[in-house]
Amino acid sequence: MFAAFRILQEAGGQLPGKQVFDKIRETVDFTDWEKQSYEKTGAIRWESILNFYTIDAVKAGFLIKNKGIWYLTNEGEKAIKLGAITLHETASQLYKTWAADNKGTKPRKSKDTEELVELEKNKAQTQKANLDLLEEQAIAGIKDFIRSKNAYEFQDMVAALLRAMNYHTPFISPRGKDGGLDVIAYNDPLGATTPRLKVQVKHRPDSSVPVDDIRSLTGLLNKDGDIGLFVTSGTFTSEAERSARESHRHIKLLDVDNFIALWQEFYNKLTDDDKNMLPLHSIYFLGSND
Repeated sequence: MFAAFRILQEAGGQLPGKQVFDKIRETVDFTDWEKQSYEKTGAIRWESILNFYTIDAVKAGFLIKNKGIWYLTNEGEKAIKLGAITLHETASQLYKTWAADNKGTKPRKSKDTEELVELEKNKAQTQKANLDLLEEQAIAGIKDFIRSKNAYEFQDMVAALLRAMNYHTPFISPRGKDGGLDVIAYNDPLGATTPRLKVQVKHRPDSSVPVDDIRSLTGLLNKDGDIGLFVTSGTFTSEAERSARESHRHIKLLDVDNFIALWQEFYNKLTDDDKNMLPLHSIYFLGSND
């Protein structure tokens, strides 16, 4: 856990969970026992243990996990100064306090209370850790699938998503020289009503879109009712995000995580052909009220 916090700190405070595991795998020396797989699930022991204890860190306010991305909070960054053992003990105790408060009891009031909280923690926390791991694996698999597509296939996926959101897409840039706009989308077949979306698509899964690209899109919004939409299979630089927020034109940025979230949300409204561009299968697990 301490290694994960340090990795997140060095990365600027956030990383996909898969990358956190990859970096830990490269930098931490594990015992043979830690590297073994559980017989029933096939999961690597140290990976399952780490997922288990991230729940402590989340409830302690040190960590946020959302859609496969891990975020180190300000409190989590401060907790690094505690050192590995104290950080772990502090997160564990804060989890117990949270669990006891949510059960209407006080932590350490009695031995029976402490054992009950610990028992419930192990059951709920194991379930939550397993679900988090499965979600991170699912998101990583979707991103790998998107990465395998070429630029025109990703562009077609963006157009398909807009159609599922009830937009009409009369123009999708043909293969060949880049003419500036990749997709134009209207609320109606004739484009007579606003907003009219002018869409730029960049298939750069391993890089961040720079601010100059956002400024280029802004220059193409020359009519009242034009809205700029920039979609990437990667991320945006912080300067690019700031430029979009401060622009005198309405510009919306969609990175790969937001694109996946919208694809999931509108998946049932896609045509069968469009679904095949990025096919998904939903599975329901027993959840938790925590």
